[in-house]
Amino acid sequence: MSYLRVLLGIDLAHPPGKIFEFAAISVVFAALGRVVRGVTTVGAATGAVICFVLLWAGGLAGLTALLMVFLLTWATTRVGYSRKQPFGTAEGHSGRNALQVLANLGVSAGCAVLYAHFPNRGLIGAMAAALAEPAADTVSSEIGQAVGGAPRLITTWRTVAEGTNGAITLMGTLVGAFAAIVVALVFFAFGKLGRASSVVVALSGIAGMVADSLLGATIEGRGRMGNNAVNFISTAVAAIVGFLIVS
Repeated sequence: MSYLRVLLGIDLAHPPGKIFEFAAISVVFAALGRVVRGVTTVGAATGAVICFVLLWAGGLAGLTALLMVFLLTWATTRVGYSRKQPFGTAEGHSGRNALQVLANLGVSAGCAVLYAHFPNRGLIGAMAAALAEPAADTVSSEIGQAVGGAPRLITTWRTVAEGTNGAITLMGTLVGAFAAIVVALVFFAFGKLGRASSVVVALSGIAGMVADSLLGATIEGRGRMGNNAVNFISTAVAAIVGFLIVS
């Protein structure tokens, strides 16, 4: 217990009612993700821990933003599923595993832990941006592959085969930006961020999405980095930009 208290920056002995409430909500969230096959069993357990941390640090804003990220990404992975299968880019039937969950949400959870220790607006901005980025990146990729048309490599703008790392489409980019805005609006609606900071968060999420494509077209495309590492770095980029500007 004392280890968790130090790690998360929370008092696990007070109030116990909130601890159990947040834990119950996190378990329900994880179970939902597993039932709809958005995550594997271990991925669901990992998501439950992240949900708990975000709920404790960000309150209903953190929970709602996480739920929005999940719904946006889960729904868009189902769009044009049969079209994506031949290219090997369709989401697995069992959902995302623990490493994929950590790659996309680990940075936001880390920001939440830091916020619990050092509460300031910059860390809320970083946490929000780190949630906006995976929403933007996944939605842009899934929709782009499903209905975006011929993709172009972000570094050269040449038309490339579907499923190529670093390839983007106009439609995918637009809906990805919309996803980042939706997540930013959650924090604005709950009063966690002001109007200007919410714009920064949305732009930070979009910046992370672009960084993901650039890394995909260069380092990942040359086999020097895996997709999970690219996703983690991209969310970190979004969080850093959000933190520096919102602070």
